[in-house]
Amino acid sequence: MTQIFKPATPETEPGTNIVQKVRENAAAHPAKEAIVCGDTRLTWSEFDGRINRIANLLLAAGLQKRDKIAVLSPNSAAYAEIFMGTLRAGGCITPLSTMASADALQKMLTDCGATTIFLAAQYRDLVPFIDGMNIRRIALDFNADGFENYESLMAQADTTDPMIPIEWDDHFNLIYSSGTTGTPKGILHNHWMRAVQMDRVEPNGYADNARTMLSTPLYSNTTIVAFLPTLYGGSTVHLMGKFDARRFLELVEKERITHAMLVPVQYKRIMDVPDFDSFDLSSVKMKFSTSAPLRADVKADVLARFPGTLMEYYGLTEGGGVTVLLAHDHPDKLHTVGKPAPGVTIKLIDAEGNEVPQGEVGEIVGRSASMMAGYYGRDDLTAVYIWRDENGDAYFRSGDMGSFDKDGFLVLSDRKKDMIISGGLNIYANDLELILLADPDVTDAAVIGIPSDAWGETPLGLVVLREGTTRTGDDICTQANTKLGKSHRLSAVEVRDVLPRSSIGKILKKELRAPYWEKA
Repeated sequence: MTQIFKPATPETEPGTNIVQKVRENAAAHPAKEAIVCGDTRLTWSEFDGRINRIANLLLAAGLQKRDKIAVLSPNSAAYAEIFMGTLRAGGCITPLSTMASADALQKMLTDCGATTIFLAAQYRDLVPFIDGMNIRRIALDFNADGFENYESLMAQADTTDPMIPIEWDDHFNLIYSSGTTGTPKGILHNHWMRAVQMDRVEPNGYADNARTMLSTPLYSNTTIVAFLPTLYGGSTVHLMGKFDARRFLELVEKERITHAMLVPVQYKRIMDVPDFDSFDLSSVKMKFSTSAPLRADVKADVLARFPGTLMEYYGLTEGGGVTVLLAHDHPDKLHTVGKPAPGVTIKLIDAEGNEVPQGEVGEIVGRSASMMAGYYGRDDLTAVYIWRDENGDAYFRSGDMGSFDKDGFLVLSDRKKDMIISGGLNIYANDLELILLADPDVTDAAVIGIPSDAWGETPLGLVVLREGTTRTGDDICTQANTKLGKSHRLSAVEVRDVLPRSSIGKILKKELRAPYWEKA
């Protein structure tokens, strides 16, 4: 595909690609553990050998540079092998969302033209259509007609490093942005972008014998941005097949975990474990949070009770704008997502594409050396995603609204598409959600816009209440509206048992809105 823009020049250009660095790490400390998942523990030597086997079994079947290799599986040691083995063979790893519908998955596989899919038994029902596709099928943990067995193939594969040369513009991974409804967009990262991101390895301690716990799926960029630096740093990746808050704490204590990448909903569940304070978490040095804003009250609780530095990232899978909040250093800025990371430029623009004055809300656009190659096969969509400044430099549109405070910290307002326009006034759902969440009887909340004859649309609150409370939605609504201006008040509050979330904890507002707008 054509590169239709040029990313910013990094402060220090990368000298080694990730494939080569992993190869070097295996030679440097072969007996050190590389991957731990459940009962599986692989040393760097063992991991490197299995990476070679993956690469060779793919090459023996005719894999060509940039061919897409799909995986549909929970986190596992095999997943890590396939991920790195595909790259060593010169292929492009395409991790598929286990939250996607069968229709969406069919569109993804058709769009990318994957030559092979590695499939776990628990997700076979999601891809019934592959029987009619020209795609190699490898079963990770089952035997069935039409599928090759993973371990049988691995046992027969050559362990010699194929030494396929890697170029900076070679395709690294393809991550699809839509896994539930709509037409998926493939976000393509090349080896240059991923290598540029390795500038965080030394500052974040990934090279200091880190033991990184990853409990979000490997198909998510949230996970990958901690997975890759840990391997690049020659450290140890610990994978959880399925997240459980108490089990997470048990593993941190048992394995003496030093680093953890978590999303906000996981932090809340971890901090709510009744005997949280009884666990020995003293080994933890760095905790990261991303994918959605971490509430200020949860950040404060983490700072008070969870050892180690708390670093919050705001950014996009596509790249471009990234901010960082070192929460320990700025306890008065917990309502923000920090300042632009080194080498990142962020601007705020209005609907006409003009920069907004200091302190005003605008759409967040960002530019850096870490930017996707584009939406796969869709230069038209890539072009729409770009905003250019007076110099013609490309910035990526985030779709998020925010403002900078007087100290240069970014305060998020809402997703642009989630902003409610009621009676011609802009209402940011996030502001109303914070009011609802401040109620001690509310454990989860979302605010959406629903049709209104009088106002066009009006804000509706959807809440989950703490167990044992006798309060009603009407009571919650009345209490919240006493703290809101007349033009921003909630029209109603409905009580739900649970709010739908993606596998990395984002509330699926599109699903929440759909029933109200179907007849509008």
